[in-house]
Amino acid sequence: MGLFNVTHPASFLLTGIPGLESSHSWLSGPLCVMYAVALVGNTVILQAVRVESSLHKPMYYLLSMLSFSDMAMSMATLPTVLRTFCLNARNIAFDACLIQMFLIHSFSMMESGILLAMSFDRYVAICDPLHYATVLTNEVIAGMGVAVTARSFITLFPLPFLIMRLPICRSNVLSHSYCLHPDMMKLACADITINSIYGLFVLVSTFGLDLVSISLSYVLILRSVMSIASLEERLKILNTCVSHILAVLAFYVPMIGVSTVHRFGKHVPRYIHVLMSNVYLFIPPVLNPLIYSAKTKEIRRAIVRMFRRIKM
Repeated sequence: MGLFNVTHPASFLLTGIPGLESSHSWLSGPLCVMYAVALVGNTVILQAVRVESSLHKPMYYLLSMLSFSDMAMSMATLPTVLRTFCLNARNIAFDACLIQMFLIHSFSMMESGILLAMSFDRYVAICDPLHYATVLTNEVIAGMGVAVTARSFITLFPLPFLIMRLPICRSNVLSHSYCLHPDMMKLACADITINSIYGLFVLVSTFGLDLVSISLSYVLILRSVMSIASLEERLKILNTCVSHILAVLAFYVPMIGVSTVHRFGKHVPRYIHVLMSNVYLFIPPVLNPLIYSAKTKEIRRAIVRMFRRIKM
């Protein structure tokens, strides 16, 4: 910490759900189930894409990236969440908190970028099917993965240093059972304007731009689908987008809700803020494997074949 001659606490105290402390041990059960579903479900999808040659296609490579991002997000929050709710062990070292903050925000941004790449996949498949194989080659998919990862790392690399430069002396109690940049910067007894401006810049230039681009891709998809005369063909084509649309909603609706409550819900009880943040971080990794397993016939068949081979 010699680079920044400011006061930092040796550790932070994490918080479960304010006002429901007596129920933490009861809540630990559902949380364990959610983590198990997220980790097992996404592992199954990754394994299915790896072993099934019929899934060696751009759409499923992107799905495997989404599953990896969801697993990584779950692993980033799991240690502190379970320690807080199951063991009431609330301490986290300052450096460990910075690392967790960086990982949570990075994997969240990666998921947004992957959802954008998946919308491009759907756009090419529906609006320019004849060139699908030449546009979305393995090299292009790999390049998308590298670009999404690099964007997250480069954009969020300054965050730990923006926190480290701040003297933290008001309190060492965080509002969640994990570390987030907005939560940490509010404990500073110094001007946090730079942190606030950079956080808003990141939110608008990445998540905001991704959401606008995804929306635009579906406008173009709808325009192309509406030019098809047959209603049956329209529904058949739109059905290939249902899983992705549900994944986008599962990711962005909680995010918009959290941002709205954070900006405008000053008088909303604290536990509502915490619950919505938990929904934003915990629900997509749980829902995505369920959505794609239920709504994508090829994934469902591949998983069944994989388990049949294991039994044999």
